Amino acid sequence: MLGSRRSRRTLTTALTVGGMLLTGVAAQAAASPAAASGGVSAATATATTPHRVLFDNTKAETAGNADWIIGTSQPDPLGQDATPSTESDWTGALSSWGVALQKTGDYALKTLPSGNTISYGTSSALDLKNFDTFVLPEPNVLLSAAEKTAVMKFVQNGGGLFLISDHTGSDRNNDGSDAVDVINDLMTNNSVDGTDPFGFSVDQLNIGTDNPRAVSDSSDPVLNGSFGKVTGSIIRNGTTVTLKPADNAAAKGLVYRTGSSGNTGAFFATSTFGSGRVAFWGDSSPIDDGTGQSGNTLYDGWNDPAGTDAELGLNGTEWLSGASGTSGGGGGGGGTCTAAQLLRNPGFESGATSWSATSGVITNASAEAAHSGTYKAWLDGYGTSHTDTVSQSVAIPSGCAATLSFYLHIDTEEATTGTAYDTLKVQVVGGNGAVLATPATYSNLNATSGYTQRTLDLSAYAGQSVTIRFTGTEGTKLATSFVLDDTALNVG
Repeated sequence: MLGSRRSRRTLTTALTVGGMLLTGVAAQAAASPAAASGGVSAATATATTPHRVLFDNTKAETAGNADWIIGTSQPDPLGQDATPSTESDWTGALSSWGVALQKTGDYALKTLPSGNTISYGTSSALDLKNFDTFVLPEPNVLLSAAEKTAVMKFVQNGGGLFLISDHTGSDRNNDGSDAVDVINDLMTNNSVDGTDPFGFSVDQLNIGTDNPRAVSDSSDPVLNGSFGKVTGSIIRNGTTVTLKPADNAAAKGLVYRTGSSGNTGAFFATSTFGSGRVAFWGDSSPIDDGTGQSGNTLYDGWNDPAGTDAELGLNGTEWLSGASGTSGGGGGGGGTCTAAQLLRNPGFESGATSWSATSGVITNASAEAAHSGTYKAWLDGYGTSHTDTVSQSVAIPSGCAATLSFYLHIDTEEATTGTAYDTLKVQVVGGNGAVLATPATYSNLNATSGYTQRTLDLSAYAGQSVTIRFTGTEGTKLATSFVLDDTALNVG
């Protein structure tokens, strides 16, 4: 049923666009996408800014013999040693991972200490909005509903998520949930998208010993990143995932259990969700460097000669953080472009922040549901002659490939065949207010029962400051609502 506005508010006049387009372009171009409200970039827009990685320690990552921390100084590992050179300079079984990243000078690392809550969009310095990548190293406690929403929104808005499992039955704190349960629950029982959003599920397996091999793919940025070439990994009691490309075509197996290929037996896999990236590793043994706090029984899988685990973990972090490696990682422009998600407040969850819109367009009104969260941009829906706009100015860096994506739901009382009476135009507007292009137009003929993700190539505007504008125009009789949510402008 069409969500009608006629009983909810009176007709308003669209904003004058010309003056709006010139406002704040320079300031927005200078701001980091992740620093603004509601947005997280896949990488920082300035190449000299370190890629920010947060390691979790709130989900019993040190229970039993586990010691999945980069250091005991938390949240800042530099408190133990500000210039680490070897794994023993920081205390933790993940210290080799952390020290290797720290020594490059390209990463800023933090730990979310035990007792904290995973959040997104708050004022906390350890909020996910302040990071490019979040690492969940064998979590042993189910995430709360709010935490699952935070993680999923973080990825959807451009963040990188590193999921590391262990075998089924590895319930180290005896609370009834192991890493397999925790990760599957995150993907299937959340408020953002519980319909297999990453395109894989974790298998309920306990594989004793195996040395999985990498697929042959010379172009993959994880297998061929700046930390070295990946040839394989190790399993010392671990599991795999089953890929479901029909649910998410981006799901990809990179390292497979012996004898497996295709959609089954993937030990290391990658995918995307919204504007963000996801990596999965099926065992904690490869990330264990054999050093850590006293009293733990540890195993040096990081340096095990049967695999290239250090290269896999470090290249995976590089890819998730949007860092440009020597063999892939970056997108168009011959490696000169730093990957980023440019739109601020892309899901409208901070209200009208960073957007210019006709009065009442950005709303949490219940008559039309959001794609995720509670806010969306609802254009038109009056059944009378009316125009709504919502827009944001961005500076697209030179040398970048640029892709605009958004979720669109169209409700209409008009016929869905024949004449396009009501339209939504996606426009690229120059600094002088002139429309440079209209890459797409949708109408009552495109009405759907739910949201559909739309993707448009804006690479032609690299090196320019432009305004992305959605203009909804409604005829004189029947109502059509154009509802937008979860936008992104990805460059790379």
